[in-house]
Amino acid sequence: MKKMPIKPKPLSGHEDRPAEEPKLEIDREGNILPSAYDWRPPEFKEEDEEEKREGREPERDDSERSAKRKGPDDEKDRIAADFKDLKKELEKQVGLNQSFDVVFREMVFGGHKTGIFYYNGFAKDTVLTMILDRMSAAEIGNRTLDGDLSESPVAHTVQSGEGQDAVQFFMDAIIPHIQVKETDKLSEVIDNVSMGASGFFFEGSTTAIVVDAKSFPVRSTEEPDLERVVRGARDGFVETLLTNVTLVRRRIRDPKLKLEMLRAGRRTHTDICMAYIDDICDAELVEAIRDKIQQVDVDGLPLAEKQLEEAIIGKSWNPYPMVRYSERPDIVSVHLLEGHVAVFVDTSPSVIILPTTFFHHVQHAEEYRQTPTVGTYLRWVRFIGIAASIFLLPLWFLLVTSPELKPAGLEFIGPQKNGRLPLLAQFLIAELGIDLMRMAAVHTPTPLATAMGLVAAILVGDVAVKSGLFVNEVILYLAIAAVGTFATPSYELSLANRLTRLVLLVAAAVFKVPGVVIGFTVWLLYLASRRSYNAPYMWPFIPFNFKALNEILVRRPFLTAKTRMSLTRTQDSTRQPKV
Repeated sequence: MKKMPIKPKPLSGHEDRPAEEPKLEIDREGNILPSAYDWRPPEFKEEDEEEKREGREPERDDSERSAKRKGPDDEKDRIAADFKDLKKELEKQVGLNQSFDVVFREMVFGGHKTGIFYYNGFAKDTVLTMILDRMSAAEIGNRTLDGDLSESPVAHTVQSGEGQDAVQFFMDAIIPHIQVKETDKLSEVIDNVSMGASGFFFEGSTTAIVVDAKSFPVRSTEEPDLERVVRGARDGFVETLLTNVTLVRRRIRDPKLKLEMLRAGRRTHTDICMAYIDDICDAELVEAIRDKIQQVDVDGLPLAEKQLEEAIIGKSWNPYPMVRYSERPDIVSVHLLEGHVAVFVDTSPSVIILPTTFFHHVQHAEEYRQTPTVGTYLRWVRFIGIAASIFLLPLWFLLVTSPELKPAGLEFIGPQKNGRLPLLAQFLIAELGIDLMRMAAVHTPTPLATAMGLVAAILVGDVAVKSGLFVNEVILYLAIAAVGTFATPSYELSLANRLTRLVLLVAAAVFKVPGVVIGFTVWLLYLASRRSYNAPYMWPFIPFNFKALNEILVRRPFLTAKTRMSLTRTQDSTRQPKV
C-alpha cells in the first residue's frame, strides 16, 4: 500500500530538535504506520555518540542513566552507627523533636539497642505490635555473634557493613512481615518512612530495616459520580495509589501488565505509576512518557494529576483536553488493552490515559453496557446533544438576525416579541447565570441544592421572562444547549465546548454568516493541528480513516472487533484470532 507522509507538529518540550523532523506515515485507509520516531532526550543522544567515539557500546537503559545522575553522595547518605549521631541527622533532615508526629522510639531486643523511626499518623498499630512482640522474644545467642554469614540461607541486598550480623538475623528470623527490605542509605529510609513505612535502626550497625506497615485514611471504592452507569461495576478509584492499581490488576491478570513506579516533586515526592501492557503498547510511547515524567522538576504536585498533566503535556492556553481522565477501573483496563498508557498519581482518584483524541472524550461506558443497537442509538443521541451544545445557539442567532437565511417551513423560528435587552446580551447573561448556578451547586450542601435549583429556576426563568428582560425562545434554546453540555461524558470537553459556543455566538453577532463560517473553520483547523504524544487529535476524521470512524459512529458487537486501532501503533494488533 502506498504511504502518504504527514508532517507532524513538534511535541512540547522538543522544540530544540534539528530542523529535519520525523514524519508520521499513514496508508491510503488512514491507518497510522509504525515509524522510527526517536523521543530520546538530547542529553542521552550526546552520551551515546561520545560512547561510540570511545569504542564502547551505548547504554540504552535511560532510566538507570537518569538514576545515576541523581544518585546521592554515599558518604553523606551513610547511616550512622551511633544513635546520637543518627538522631542529630534525623533532627536536621526530618525535624525530629520538632514535628510532633515524627517518632524515634528506642528499645532493646535480644540484647541489641533498637531505634524505631516512623510518622505517627502512618503507623499501623496492629502490625507493629505483632512485630514488637516477636522482637521482644528474640534471642541472639551464637547465631549472629559467632556464626558465619555465609551459612544464612537468605540472600541479602547489603552483604557487608558494620553490625551487619544482628541486622541479618532480625531480617531473616525475627520480623514476621512480608514487605521488608534492608538498606544502608539514610535517604532511602526517610523516603520510605515518609510514604508510611517504619524504619528499624540497630545500635552499632550502618544498615537499617524498612517495614512497609502503613495505614492511610481511605474511603471505600464507590462508583464515581461523573461516570455512572445503569448496569456494570460499581467500584471506582480512590486517593490511594496501591488500591487503584490493584483494581486494574484484578481485571487484567496478564503478567505482561507492567506497573512502573516513578516520583516527581522535590518536596512532595509524589508517587506516580505508569501502567501499560508490555507486548501491546508501543515502546517509543512508553519511553516518551517516562522521559517526560522524569524531567518534571518542580517543588511538588499537591494537585496531583492536573499539575502532572500540565507538566508533561505543556498545552499552555489550549482549552481542549489533551488527555482523558477516568475514575473507573474497567475504562482504564479497556484502554490498556487498546495499547494506551495509564498514569496513576498518588492522592488522586483520576487516572490519566495517553494518547487521546477528541472522539475519546465523547464515548461513555453506558453505550457498551447495552446491546449494539441500543448502544448505537444512545451514542447518536449523545452526539446530537454535543453538537447542539456547540452550534445550536450561533445558528439560531444567525437565522433570527438574518431572516433571509431561513429555509422554507422554518419561518416560525425567532421571538414573537423583542425583549428589553439585545439578543446577544440575553445569551451572554444567561450563559454566565448558568455557570454561576453550576458553581453554586458544587459549593452548596446537598440538602440545600434542590432549594437553590428551584429559586434559580423561578428567578432566572420565570421572573426574567415576565419582566420583559428575556424572551422565551432564548431560555428554551439555551436550556437545550445546557442539556447537551451536561450530556458530554468528559467534563473538561464540555467546558471547552462552552467557550467555543460563546466565541461562535459573538462571531455570528458581529460578522454574521462570514463570522460563523470562519469561526467554525478556524475551530476545526485548530483541533486538527493538535497532537497528543504524536497522535492526531481529530483522528480518525483528520487524517481520515473510514474503518476507525465507523467504529466510533456505530457501537459494533464485541466479537466483530478483530484488531486494535492503529492510533496507538501497537506491537500486537490482534484482539481475537482471525478465522
